[in-house]
Order: sequence, then structure tokens, then C-alpha cells
Amino acid sequence: MTRKQRRGFLIGSGVVILSIAAVLVMFAFRESIVFFHTPSDIAEKKIEAGKRFRLGGLVAEGSVQRGQGTTVQFAVTDTLAKVNVSYTGILPDLFREGQGVVTEGKLGPDGSFVADTVLAKHDENYMPPEVAKSLEEKGVKLGPGAQHKSGTGY
Repeated sequence: MTRKQRRGFLIGSGVVILSIAAVLVMFAFRESIVFFHTPSDIAEKKIEAGKRFRLGGLVAEGSVQRGQGTTVQFAVTDTLAKVNVSYTGILPDLFREGQGVVTEGKLGPDGSFVADTVLAKHDENYMPPEVAKSLEEKGVKLGPGAQHKSGTGY
């Protein structure tokens, strides 16, 4: 083998090894990524039960029901659809009806969302960027004086 062939073989081997490493890293990240959806996304995309994702929107007015202990049930809405959520744990201090929320968990077989994490906005001007963008795409007005109720009763 000449020097030129050896160099070409080393460079080719290096590219192959780096490509394999990149593919393995991408597969590893794919398993740990948690995707974000709104209630109407869940209705449209038919998300399978047991798949982990983030659900974001507004806590529906009149939907918060406190159960035994630290169990809470509420609904998350984007004014077009709503998803019932159950959560066992301590809610953030700023959690309340009509406010932006992001929950993380899995969709149950009955279509309700079982959350293991609930995140609420931290002041009156903040909403997680992905929630704000998604709600604005759905036509929900955000900001001062915004009305979060629609004709559908959410």
C-alpha cells in the first residue's frame, strides 16, 4: 500500500467512525426528548397512550378539583379543546385557573393526562415560549386584557 492509499484509508475510516458515533448520539437523544403538545394537538394527532410528552395551555376556569391528600384534577385548554389532567404532588404556588401551565407526563388509556410534573408561570407577564407560540397560532389572544374563555365554554 502506498502512502497516498494509507492516508485515504485512514481518512475514510475516520469519517465512517464519526458518522456511526453521530448516529448513535442522535438515537440516544431521540429517546430522551420530551415533545410539547397543546390539547388540540392531542385531539388532532391521536397521540398513543403511555407516550411521554409535555402538555401546555391554560388551566380551564372552574376545573380545579382537589382530591384526597395532594391529588388534584384540572383541565388544560387552548380554548379549542381541553384535556383532563390528574396530578399527585404539591402544585406550584402560582398555579391557578386561567393561568399558563406546562405539565409533563403520559396520556392514560381513557384519554386523560397523568402528570408527574406541573410548571406554572412565575409572574403575570411570563408564559413558557412554546405555550405562548402555540396558543397564538390557535388564535388565543395573550397579554393584558386578554379573554381566555371562548364560546365553547372553556
